[in-house]
Amino acid sequence: MTTLPDFDEVIDRIGTHSVKWDCMEEIYGVPPGEGIAMWVADMDFRPPQVVTEAVEKLIHQGIFGYWGDDRAYHAAIQWWMAHRHGWQVAPEWIFTTHGLVNGTALCLEAFTQPGDGVVLMTPVYHSFARVIRASGRKVVDCRLKLENGRYEMDFDAWDAQMDGTAKMLILCSPHNPGGRVWSRADIEATAAFAKRHGLVLVSDEIHHDLVMPGHKHIPAAVALPDQPLVMMSATTKTFNIAGAHSGNVIIADPELRKRFAGAMAAQAISPNSFGLAMATAAYSPEGAAWVDALTLYLDGNRRLFDEKVNAIPGLTSMPLESTYLAWVDFAGTGMAAEEFIARVEKGAKIAANHGATFGPGGESFLRFNLATPRARVIEAAERLAKAFADLQ
Repeated sequence: MTTLPDFDEVIDRIGTHSVKWDCMEEIYGVPPGEGIAMWVADMDFRPPQVVTEAVEKLIHQGIFGYWGDDRAYHAAIQWWMAHRHGWQVAPEWIFTTHGLVNGTALCLEAFTQPGDGVVLMTPVYHSFARVIRASGRKVVDCRLKLENGRYEMDFDAWDAQMDGTAKMLILCSPHNPGGRVWSRADIEATAAFAKRHGLVLVSDEIHHDLVMPGHKHIPAAVALPDQPLVMMSATTKTFNIAGAHSGNVIIADPELRKRFAGAMAAQAISPNSFGLAMATAAYSPEGAAWVDALTLYLDGNRRLFDEKVNAIPGLTSMPLESTYLAWVDFAGTGMAAEEFIARVEKGAKIAANHGATFGPGGESFLRFNLATPRARVIEAAERLAKAFADLQ
C-alpha cells in the first residue's frame, strides 16, 4: 500500500532545473531565494510512491530502449476512466501524445487548415492561443460572462460572432484559469453550439481529477454519448509529473479518429517510455488514494487563501471548484495592471501569471498556484495583505 506524502513538507526546488523556481526571476523579476513561485501549473509535492517505484524499476533494469506492448498502459487508462469518471474507453480509441499542448497542435493539424478560426472561451489557458497562432490559424475569442463572481457561457453573443471561418472549438473542462466545473447543461449547450457552426469539438480535461469537495466533473464523452468529439486527458497535472510530457487524445468517432491518426503519423509521434511507465503506475488504487488526499489538502489551501485574500479591499478570489489555480481579480483596487502587478512582484515578491496572457477578460486578474505547502500559502497571503496595506 502506498504511503501518502507529507504535503506540508517544504522541498527546495531551486537549482533543480525547475521552470517554476529557476526561471521566475528571468520572467517576473522575482529572485527565487526571496520570492514565492506561484505561477506555472506544477505542484511542489512529490508524486505518489507507486509512481516513484515505477521509475526506480526502469532504472534498476538499466536499459532504456523503445517502449512496446501497451496493454497494461491501456488497461490502466480504462480502469481509471471507468472507476473515477464513469467513462468506458476502448483501447483502440487512445492516442499517446507528448502532453496535451502537443495534443492540441495535432488536433489543429488534423481538423483545420491554415487561416481557419479556432474558438476559445476566454479568458482561458494561454497555450491554446499560442499554438493556434503559431500554426497559422486564427483565434476566435468568445468571451465568458462574469456573473455573480463566476464565469458563464454566452451563446447568444457567440452565435453572432460566427462568420463561417471557424472550424474547431476547444472546451477547457474544468476551466483554467477560472476553476469552473461545467455542468451537464453547459456541456450540452457547447455541443449544440459546435454543431450549429460546424465546429469539431475538442475537450481538454487535463484538470478533471483535481475537483474540490462538493463538485463533480462530467466528462464531455459521458455528457454527449452520441456526439462526435475529441477528448484530451493526462496524468501529468493530476500526479505532478508534467516533465514526463505524456498525454492522451481519446477519440471514439471513427472518422475523427482516422483524421487524427493521419496527423500523428505525419509527425512520427511515439511515446516516452518513462511517461508511460509513470502513467500506468499512477492510474491505480494507490494513485486514487493519493489523489483523494491531495484534493482535500488543496481544498484546505483554497479556503485559507480565499479567506485572507478576500479580506483585502479591492481583491476578489474567484470561488475555486477545480484545479489548484486561484484566479484573483484586482479590479476593485482601481489600479492599472502595471501597478497591482508591481505590488505583487516587487512588493510581495510573488511570481503569479498575468491575467492578460489568458485573453480578453483576464486583464484585471492574476493567477496564483496553490499547490504548495500550506505554510507557503499562508506566507503568500500575508505578503499580499502587506503589499496592499494602504487599502485597509
